[in-house]
Amino acid sequence: MPSKLDQLRSMTTVVADTGDLEAVRRLKPEDCTTNPTLLLKAASAPESGELVERALDWGRRQSGQRAAVVAAVSDRVAVAVGAELAGIVPGRVSTEVDADLSFDTAATVATARRIIADYAALKVGRERVLIKIAATWEGIRAARILQKEGIDCNLTLVFSAVQAMACAEAGVFLISPFVGRILDWHVKAGRGPFTAETDPGVCSVRAIYGAYKAKGVPTVVMGASFRNAGEIEALAGCDRLTISPALLDELAADHGALPRVLVPERPGAHPAWRSYDEPAFRFAMNEDAMATEKLAEGIRQFVSDLRALRHLVASRLDQAAAA
Repeated sequence: MPSKLDQLRSMTTVVADTGDLEAVRRLKPEDCTTNPTLLLKAASAPESGELVERALDWGRRQSGQRAAVVAAVSDRVAVAVGAELAGIVPGRVSTEVDADLSFDTAATVATARRIIADYAALKVGRERVLIKIAATWEGIRAARILQKEGIDCNLTLVFSAVQAMACAEAGVFLISPFVGRILDWHVKAGRGPFTAETDPGVCSVRAIYGAYKAKGVPTVVMGASFRNAGEIEALAGCDRLTISPALLDELAADHGALPRVLVPERPGAHPAWRSYDEPAFRFAMNEDAMATEKLAEGIRQFVSDLRALRHLVASRLDQAAAA
């Protein structure tokens, strides 16, 4: 029998959630996603040394405020890693807008346009790139603008149907509803134990998938943030799943049967569709403690790793200046 990974590929687009170039070459996913945490690891890896050095060389030739130069070099590192990944995978690469812009629509749009221009300079067309943005109200508004310009977006840190519906109505290309972080919240609250079928993160993605398919929404659902292979198997058939190399390896080593769970023609139980303006969106999010807390926590974590990446860049620039 084929491995569970091969069976999954027959019903779901498999995406690698990593910036590890060697892992992507070995696992051969269709697409690849990154975030500040993964980029920090990638930038520190020996195999990325040349990519980082090219971005640093560019930064050393720039003038202006130091913080702006460091931020621009960090963005160039992200695009350099993304361009390398685009040379390996046949599909899309997701590159994240700075998480500290999560509540600034105009700055998010400007940064996304710059990322697309930087990719174009490296001969990577916008059709190969997804701009990754946190699913705040401001992020969703930015995505609406970018989608109208032909810049496809991946709205991340999605923890609720409220966010998912607002993203769909903004014309977002793809959303990343999280699984494992929802489970983490419920476990921390003393709930459980959970099976793969009762896992609250799995149930959340199934509900979003069902609502989208019942309404005929074209936005892609890409489950993310997995804690174990059981969560992935419980979402077999989802449009896309972005999976860490460790879990991809686990699925590749397992040759048991993997039945399809999600089928577009049978959306299953799902929440009623609702349109949200800003006050309604903010109130609905406020009513959902888990979604509010995990969205805020996710942004803080990404900002922390973004600052660490910038610190790494600044240190390397300082070393060159002192040499």
